[in-house]
Parts: sequence; C-alpha cells; structure tokens
Amino acid sequence: MRVTEALRRKGSTVVTIPRDRSVRDLLALLAQHGIGAVVVSDDGVHVDGIVSERDVVRRLHSDGDGILDGTVEAIMTAAVHTCGPEATLDELMPVMTEHRVRHVPVLVDARLTGIVSIGDVVKHRIAEVQAERDQLTAYITGGPAAR
Repeated sequence: MRVTEALRRKGSTVVTIPRDRSVRDLLALLAQHGIGAVVVSDDGVHVDGIVSERDVVRRLHSDGDGILDGTVEAIMTAAVHTCGPEATLDELMPVMTEHRVRHVPVLVDARLTGIVSIGDVVKHRIAEVQAERDQLTAYITGGPAAR
C-alpha cells in the first residue's frame, strides 16, 4: 500500500505547532487531539522539526519540569525523516525501525501533506496477514476464495 492510499483512508490532517510555542502548549495539543507527536512548523506548511511525547518525557527526566515553560524548539528533533506520497508502507517499516521513529511526515514539493504513524503501518500489516490467512483457509477448505 502506498502512503497516498493510507492518507486517503485515515485523512491528511496534520497537527502543527510553531517552534516558539511553549512545551505546555504542545502538551495541550497532544491531549486535545489524542496524538503522540506534532510537526513543528512556523507556517503550517514546511517542516521545521517534530516533537513527540518521548521527547518531552526524556527532557523532563534530564532537565526537570522547567522545560514546560520553555519553547518547543528546545526539545524538538530538527532532523526529520520524511517521505513522499508514492512511498510504500513496506518501505517505511525499516526506516521507522532503524531510526526509531514513530511518525513520518509526508511531503509534496517540500510542503506538508500528511503524516504516517507506526500505527498506520501496523494496521496495514495486520490487514495483509489477515487477508493471507483468509486465502489460505479458503484454499485448504475449498471455499470461494480458492476458485
């Protein structure tokens, strides 16, 4: 499955936050939308970074709760792994695993058009495995999918 198809199914809305907003504002966005990461973008179109719950937790541990009043820029990841809409979810799996990222923004002409999460990839893989199982079961039992 291509990223473009996954976005068609889940939607292409991406929550963004400017880099000068506070970490408290970031946490409010994460809670409001029930998401694990936000793309950092000063204009809502270009990717300046990404920040996740993990980034917040790690910085809380190392620097204390003073980070909550600091800026998103202070804790964001600036080197963001991105993909295009024609990439496949199978191509993203090793990238996400190797680089230990759970969210990959989707860009078209350097403009943010969506985001793919590890959850999207897992849902796709589960659907593939279930389809294979159904085909094998039908083959073994001589059901309709075997014909």
